[in-house]
Amino acid sequence: MTHPASPCPSLEDRATGCLAGAAVGDALGGPVEGCTPEQIVARHGGRVTGIVGPFHDDWRTARPIAPYHKGDGHVTDDTLMTHALVRVYEKVRDHLDAYAVAEHLVPDLMGTPRWIPELEAEALPLHRLFLAEKWLVARLHYAHADPREAGVGNIVNCGAAMYMAPVGIVNAGHPEGAYAEALDIAGAHQSSYGREAAGVFAAAVAAAFKPGATPASVAEDVLCLAKDGTRAAVEAVCAAAGDHTDFESALEPLRAAVAPFDTVGPAYREPSLGARRPSRLHSIEELPVALGMLLVGAGDFRRTVLGSVNYGRDCDSIATMSGALAGALHGERAIPPDWAADVARASRLDLRAPAVALAGVAREVFAKDRRRRLGHERAFAAIAGA
Repeated sequence: MTHPASPCPSLEDRATGCLAGAAVGDALGGPVEGCTPEQIVARHGGRVTGIVGPFHDDWRTARPIAPYHKGDGHVTDDTLMTHALVRVYEKVRDHLDAYAVAEHLVPDLMGTPRWIPELEAEALPLHRLFLAEKWLVARLHYAHADPREAGVGNIVNCGAAMYMAPVGIVNAGHPEGAYAEALDIAGAHQSSYGREAAGVFAAAVAAAFKPGATPASVAEDVLCLAKDGTRAAVEAVCAAAGDHTDFESALEPLRAAVAPFDTVGPAYREPSLGARRPSRLHSIEELPVALGMLLVGAGDFRRTVLGSVNYGRDCDSIATMSGALAGALHGERAIPPDWAADVARASRLDLRAPAVALAGVAREVFAKDRRRRLGHERAFAAIAGA
């Protein structure tokens, strides 16, 4: 059933729902990432309904999973990157840009060992990251590229979008601001539709914080901002989602709706020759499907995230995004407590403290924005003779 709306969830509550929801979605989707819905059913005897163990019993040596322990409540690089961005906001305590990525995010990834759940050890986050995220270190630390354009040439994928929820929280209720800020930040990491998806996802999170927000209003807000293939893909998937209230019936239609915009192709582990190349016609798959599942699940956290997980393919990132949105809509209480507790314990993560800290930053940034806006109003009044 649809989760009942809270009359007035606080900023801290929504922020906790957003970041904890993203982590829980990530952990649930991790063990079946790269699989088809049919493979998921064959492995688990039905759809995934909660936290499950690794897809491969011999995960330590199984390719392409090894050496990562995916499953059992372990978060993946989506959450590691999200929490790293939170730490940057805690340090800067203002809006971020591409230079903040070079000056703060990259040193965090390559200089401070942290617990990596999938490795079951302390290690530098850099050692867990996919090649598209290692690009940040290669381009910004070693090549000294201009941060604003360092993302050009990287694999175009969901790598930048997957950790942009904090941008939406800092710009809570202001999708346009979140969109612009995420595009700036993501310029250090991605180009083309990968960068665009980062902006649109951040905008979606900011929209979910609006009083009275619904899945439909979130979709409407992002469609006002999204460009090119990303906008077309979101529109197509959301239209397809409108015909379904159960994720089981929506799995194939949502995939069919996003397929014309997806460069990876039908075989997720065997991407096409045109995969992950810049294009104004294409889109990453993860963001439109996450928005589609949010609509199918009517914003209910459990239905939304389980639909995202059982979709397969890059379902850890899909569930990260949809979990963040469902959590932002309803707050921490939307997340099944047993899921949150199990993920926090298995991943050795505090799912609440980063959110509360980020909400504090958001309050500070809003106060600074008001002062800046008032200063601009006074200056413009003098300039214009008003």
